[in-house]
Amino acid sequence: MDPLERIDEIMNYVESARSVPMSSRNCMVDRGEIIAMLDELRAELPGELRRSQALLEERDKIIAAGQREAERIITEGEAEHARLVSANEVAVSAEHEANRIVGEAREESQRLREECEEYVDTTLGNFERLLTKSLATIERGRDKMHALREIGSYAPDDEELSETSMS
Repeated sequence: MDPLERIDEIMNYVESARSVPMSSRNCMVDRGEIIAMLDELRAELPGELRRSQALLEERDKIIAAGQREAERIITEGEAEHARLVSANEVAVSAEHEANRIVGEAREESQRLREECEEYVDTTLGNFERLLTKSLATIERGRDKMHALREIGSYAPDDEELSETSMS
């Protein structure tokens, strides 16, 4: 299951939980069940993290390949430029062509770099939103568990009970 779907499932579970008497904010949930749901979510997140890491590595490979290709094209352009400079009329034409090739190579390299960065930025943004939602859900779940723990652990002692019955 997708981590976002898992978070929605946990939120629905908590939202549909029975309210604690005389409280609009607190509810009662099965601690074991909510912990199991959170454990499942925790188990799924490393996969998402690995996918993000793989995307970053793929981006780096694409950028490196683009840079190598750009360098190859620039080197070819410069070599072509040097070869053509030997003849006077041909030299002028060759210089223009070499500059065009180098310019195109640089533009192509820049275009590839920008596309890669945009793709990775979008993917990382999506993953950041996923993690932010996950953390918010986990924090809410933990807050609710702590609140339930405090409510569930309160038991008046015998002295308080006898004072209340005397009043």
